[in-house]
Amino acid sequence: MAAVDIESRRGGVKRNNTSSASTYLMEHTETQWTSWLVPVFVVVNISLFVVVMYLNDCPDRKHTRLVGKCVARFLGRFSFEPLKENPLFGPSASTLKELGALEWTEVVVNHQRWRLITCIWLHAGVIHLLVNMLTLVFIGIRLEQQFGFVRIGILYLLSGFGGSVLSSLFIRNDISVGASGALFGLLGAMLSELITNWTIYTNKAMALLTLLVIIAINLAIGILPHVDNFAHIGGFLVGFLLGFVLLPRPQLEWLVRRSLPGGTRSKSKYKPYQYVLWLVSAVLLVSGFGVALVMLFRGENGNDHCHWCHYLSCVPTSTWDCNGN
Repeated sequence: MAAVDIESRRGGVKRNNTSSASTYLMEHTETQWTSWLVPVFVVVNISLFVVVMYLNDCPDRKHTRLVGKCVARFLGRFSFEPLKENPLFGPSASTLKELGALEWTEVVVNHQRWRLITCIWLHAGVIHLLVNMLTLVFIGIRLEQQFGFVRIGILYLLSGFGGSVLSSLFIRNDISVGASGALFGLLGAMLSELITNWTIYTNKAMALLTLLVIIAINLAIGILPHVDNFAHIGGFLVGFLLGFVLLPRPQLEWLVRRSLPGGTRSKSKYKPYQYVLWLVSAVLLVSGFGVALVMLFRGENGNDHCHWCHYLSCVPTSTWDCNGN
């Protein structure tokens, strides 16, 4: 996923473009959470990468003689695989597979369904890890401060799981690792949060345009070879729908009346369109997960039902093809 400062752009739009009254209400009537879950996620991901590199032990692997020498050999068993095998400065594909990478055969044929979760916590290399963790910090901390660790934790995990499911439906011959599906889920939730809380924003067009440009750039990167864009798309869709369910904000009028003396009649906490979006999104989430999981565990190939969908993950050009070359 591209290292784009998504949170700071969105946060800037929100902070600078709301009226003084709404800013006062948001700051003084809603809980401001302390972000701890996102930093924990960052520490866990980095720690697991260190463990993976320790177990990989490049100097002890005989196959490296065929493709080149280990990179940064002064690191000992933490040195990286030859760049011909892994240009991201990381472990071998076989090590990642042994430790829980996503692969269709293991998930469906060998019934190792836990890989749909474990793959979210593994990374292919230092570059992959660095980009994802910077993005998680930029997006996740601000969202956790606004909405709390429970909702952001649910968003992160379910989006990552949704990305794994969609990836398994369309990709059969490669392994996949990384937190990008979960991160795209947070990005999708930012978009739905803007939509469902539309009335608290001024300069709505600029806020929406900024998010759409960032989303388009990140999804466009996914059409490059060796990038699992299906995980990105699956995570984004789950996060987008979950945002309508988990991130609606109360009406400003409701916040004002709640602070008035007892006995004052309160308006509805949410607007009618927020309830509608909540219901539609909940139905789509449940039905979407149900259909996708049934198709996956029955061994169906998503490409048989969508003959052009493979272009969503890789578009062949004169410079590269989509078969590993």
